[in-house]
Amino acid sequence: MSQKNFYRRRTLAARLTKLITQVAVGSAAASGVFLTASRRTGKSTFAREDLMPALEEAGAIVLYADLWKDLTTEPGAVIVETVREAIERDEKLMSRLAIAPGLEAVSVGRVNFNVNKIGLGKEVGLTKAFEALSDEAKKLIVLIIDETQHAITTNEGVAALFALKAARDELNSSKHYGLRIVCIGSNQNKLAMLRNSSDEAFFGATMVHLPMLDRDFIDWYHKELDLPYDLAPSDIFQLFEESGYRPELLSAAADGIRFDLPVDPESTLVRFAELVRAQAEELNANLKTVIHSLTPIQSAVICVMGAKGEGFAPFESSTMELYAKAIANAGIVTSEPRVEVLDVQLALIALQEKKLVWKTSRGVYSIEEQMIVDLLREDGLLDDLV
Repeated sequence: MSQKNFYRRRTLAARLTKLITQVAVGSAAASGVFLTASRRTGKSTFAREDLMPALEEAGAIVLYADLWKDLTTEPGAVIVETVREAIERDEKLMSRLAIAPGLEAVSVGRVNFNVNKIGLGKEVGLTKAFEALSDEAKKLIVLIIDETQHAITTNEGVAALFALKAARDELNSSKHYGLRIVCIGSNQNKLAMLRNSSDEAFFGATMVHLPMLDRDFIDWYHKELDLPYDLAPSDIFQLFEESGYRPELLSAAADGIRFDLPVDPESTLVRFAELVRAQAEELNANLKTVIHSLTPIQSAVICVMGAKGEGFAPFESSTMELYAKAIANAGIVTSEPRVEVLDVQLALIALQEKKLVWKTSRGVYSIEEQMIVDLLREDGLLDDLV
């Protein structure tokens, strides 16, 4: 299949576009709209290929910031750079900002404004930049932030979110044309941290669970497959459900069939099913290898985290007792039955480095993704820890 040949979810995009742009009386959508779905189930593709075009067709200016694209870049800087790039494309807007109070004048016939002046703590804050963009275009602005939860892992990222809140409040006043912020994430609990407390930037924002790709997708997928022998859509859908609704597993299996020259019609379905399940098992096997390589205290900490969920408090006395219980449950005999705070701190750092645990700038910990919890539970490592 061509990389440009995407399955279109236009009806879903149209519904979300209306929710985002046409805020009804009593709706919290103006505070922000949060979209969540499991990792690798197509939410980013949907955002880029369906939602963005639908919003633009509805007359909005759409900006897109992917905080997961380069994890070495400060998430706050990614957000700021997205705004800078949008402004840099409009010379008339650059002129407007260049002659703003307190800045140097524009040279005759040329724009003398440097977009590096835009940012957190810079001469032109995000609110002023959005105001200029809104007033120049006279259109609603929609900022889509993919994997938004990554922003709250750093102080600058948190500052960027509060700067966006200030810009949102100003642009949604009657003086401007509106700003909507759409936050996308693969972990509902992490996203919820941005909206569940009154001291968070997007308190009260609407949370929407993106529907999984369904049988209509499989019918489309079946038509687009170019395999030596046909497969029934019902068989493909069954494997799709079994493998967690992840399109990439089907694509990898399809490639396996294409390059398996001896395959015959009778064995195509069996071989395809083997390849899909092997892809799913390989994803889990990599995680299991990391989990099984943990030290006793690291294993105990992540198991207690998985068992406690959102109620995990790493250094409470009851939690410290659970660490010791987890170590005992694993059949490990230690000379020192007590677990010390320093041991837990070092274990949490190690788990973050292994990409198993995630931490906000406020010191709240969470397991990186639900699949890790599922694997721990399957292995019986969460038993008797609640």
